[in-house]
Amino acid sequence: MNKVPQIALLGNPNSGKSSLFNLLTGLRQKVGNFPGVTVEKKLGKIILTNNVDAAVIDFPGTYSLYPRRTDEWVSYKELMSPADSEGIDLAVVVVDASNLRRNLLYVSQVIDLKIPVVVALTMTDLAKKRGIRVDADCLAREMQVPVVVINARTGKGLEKLVSVISQVNMGEFITQDFFEISLLGDDAIKETRALLPAISNYSAIHHLINHESFNLESGLQEEIEQIEKKHGFNHTRVQAEDIQLRYKKIRSIMQRAVEEDSPEKKKLYSEKIDHYLLHKRWGYLIMGVVLFLLFQSIFWIAEYPMTAIESGMSYVGRFVASQMEKNWFSDLIVNGVLAGLGGILVFVPQIMILFGLITLLEDTGYMARISFLSDRIMRRVGLNGKSVMSMIGGFACAVPAIMSARNIENKKERLLTILVTPFMSCSARLPVFTILTSLIIPDKNFLGFLSLKGIVLMGLYVFGIVIALLVSYLLNLLIKIKEKSFFILELPVYRQPRWNNILITMVEKAKVFVFDAGKVIMVISLLLWGLSSFGPGEKRNEIEKEFIQKINIDPGNEHKYEIEKSAALLEYSYAGHIGHFIEPVIRPLGYDWKIGIALVTSFAAREVFVGTMATLYSVGEGIDESGETLRSKMQQAKNINGEPIYTLASGFSLLVFYLLAMQCMSTLVVVKRETGGWKWPMIQLFFMTGLAYVLSLIVFQVLK
Repeated sequence: MNKVPQIALLGNPNSGKSSLFNLLTGLRQKVGNFPGVTVEKKLGKIILTNNVDAAVIDFPGTYSLYPRRTDEWVSYKELMSPADSEGIDLAVVVVDASNLRRNLLYVSQVIDLKIPVVVALTMTDLAKKRGIRVDADCLAREMQVPVVVINARTGKGLEKLVSVISQVNMGEFITQDFFEISLLGDDAIKETRALLPAISNYSAIHHLINHESFNLESGLQEEIEQIEKKHGFNHTRVQAEDIQLRYKKIRSIMQRAVEEDSPEKKKLYSEKIDHYLLHKRWGYLIMGVVLFLLFQSIFWIAEYPMTAIESGMSYVGRFVASQMEKNWFSDLIVNGVLAGLGGILVFVPQIMILFGLITLLEDTGYMARISFLSDRIMRRVGLNGKSVMSMIGGFACAVPAIMSARNIENKKERLLTILVTPFMSCSARLPVFTILTSLIIPDKNFLGFLSLKGIVLMGLYVFGIVIALLVSYLLNLLIKIKEKSFFILELPVYRQPRWNNILITMVEKAKVFVFDAGKVIMVISLLLWGLSSFGPGEKRNEIEKEFIQKINIDPGNEHKYEIEKSAALLEYSYAGHIGHFIEPVIRPLGYDWKIGIALVTSFAAREVFVGTMATLYSVGEGIDESGETLRSKMQQAKNINGEPIYTLASGFSLLVFYLLAMQCMSTLVVVKRETGGWKWPMIQLFFMTGLAYVLSLIVFQVLK
C-alpha cells in the first residue's frame, strides 16, 4: 500500500497560512490536537494534479526554529523528530511579501532541515501598496526552491501552487546548505551526525541545543551531552551567530529580488503615529481609552446576540416541554441537556467578539504597542505586557480571555496569566453584584450625580484587579518554572486589517470552545441537574402529593404553587442537602442554607445565583403573585434567631466571595484544556475558594 504524501503547511503567524489551508482543503478538513498536548492540529486532504491524494497538516504559526511559545515547540518537535510522527514529505512555507525579511529567515531554516520546500508568496498586493515589488523568479533562483505567487483571499494562483507541489519530487531536496553551517561548530556537528546519520547539519545543531526536549534514548542523550562539553558548545552564541549569518545572506538576496520605494517614508509614517501612541503620558491615556472601548464593546455588541441565544434556547425549551409528557425525562431534556447547551452557546458571541477585536488590533499593529506599554507594570508582578489583553478580556468573560493567553511565549507568565484572569469581574457576576448592592447600599448620590451603588460596584472591579496583581506576585515567587523571560517585540508598521482573517479567527475560536470545552460543560451541567432534581428519602414524594392537593383545591393559583413546590423540592434535593451540609461552614460568613444551595448551583454559572434565590423565595419572573419582588423578599428574610440575613456585613461578605471564588465550571474546563490537565484547575479552584472564604470571613466579622 502506497504511503499518503504528508505536506506540512508552515509559516509566520498572520502570513495568510490559515486562509491558504482553507483554500487548499475546502471542506475536506478536521481539527484535532497534536499528541500529548492541547495545541490544535488541523488536517486536510488535497488531490494533486496526478490524481494522488495528499494529506495537508496546518502547523501553528512560527517565527523561527528557535521556539518560544508552546505551539511553536509543537511545530519544532514535529519537524525535528519525524520518527515520532508520520514524517514530512514536503513543506509549503507561506511567506508574507510585505514582511519578507523576517519570513525568509524561517524559510531558510526549513530548507536546511533537508525537507523539499515550496514557497507560497502571499500579500503581494499589500506589498505593492507599500512600494515593495518582489521578483518571484529571482527569489526562487536565489533561494533554490520553487516560489509561487498566490492570493490567499481570492484563490488566484492556487492551481499553479497545486501543480508545482505535484511536480516536486518529494524524495529529493537541496544538498547544499543555505550558508556554511559548519561555521557554527564543525567538529560537534560531525560527531552528532555520526550518532544520528539521518539528520542534516542544521538538525545536528538543534539536537545539540535542544536534545533534552527530543524523544531520544537515554544513552544518546548522554553522548550528545558529552559532545557539547567536549567542544564547549555554547547555545546562546551559536543561536546568535546562526541568525546573524542567515540575515546577512537574506539581505543580499533581497537586494537582488526586491525593489522598494523609499522605506524611510513608510517608517517615518509609523514613527509619527507612535510619537503619540507610545508617548510616556498620552500613550497610556490612549491605551486606556482603547482598552475601555474594547471592554465595553464586548458588553455592548455581545448583549444582543447573547439575549437572542438565551431567548431562542428558552423558546426551544418551552416548545420541547409542551410537546413532551411532564416527567423526569422531559425535565432532563429541558433543564439538563437544553439548559447545558444554552450555557455553552451563550458564551460564543463574547468569544467571537473578543478574538475578533484582538485580531483587529493585531492586524493594525496596535496590539504590539499595548504589550510594549503594559510590560513595565506587568513585569513587576511576574506577568508581561501581553497579559493585559487576557486580563481586560476577563472583565467580559474569563473563558475567551484565558484562551487568548496562548500568545504569551513564556510558560510561567502564561500560566500566571491564566491563574489570575478569573479574578477580573466578568459580566456573569454583574447580576449578583446588582441584586446584592441593591439590598445593602442605600440610594444616595454624591455631587448630585455619583451614585453610591455605582461607586461600590466600581470598587469591586478595582479590588479584583488589586487582588489579581497581588496573587500573581505571590505565585511568581512560589511557582518554580525555570524559563528565562525575554520581552523582544517587533513593532510592525501600521496597516489596514484583513477582515477575512478576522472572521476566520472568530469562527475557529468559537468552534474550539463549543466542541472541546463544551463537552465537559455539558457533562457538568447534567450532573448539577441531577443533584438539583433528585434527593434521598420519601420527603420529595410527600411534597409532590401535598402540592397536587393544593392545586386541586385552588387551581387558580397553580402558578404560585408550582414555584413554591420547586423551592421545596430544591431544598430536599441532593443539592439542597449539600446546602444544609455546608451551612455550618458558611454560617461564620453570615450565610444560611439557602445561600449554600446558591453557592452549589451557581457553580454552573455565577448568574444562576439570582435564579436560585428566586426559586427558593418562590418568586417567578422576578415578582410573585402578591407583587413582591425578589429583592423585597430577600430583605425580609430572617434566620432562625429572627435576625435579617442580608445585612451590610453579610451582603459585603457575599459580594467579596462571589468576586474572588472560582464559581464557574466553564472557566475551570478551559483552564484544564489550556494547561493540559486537572492539576492547575484544581489548585486554582481550592486557592481561589480558600482566599474568598478567608477574606469574606474577615469582612463579615469586621462589619457585623
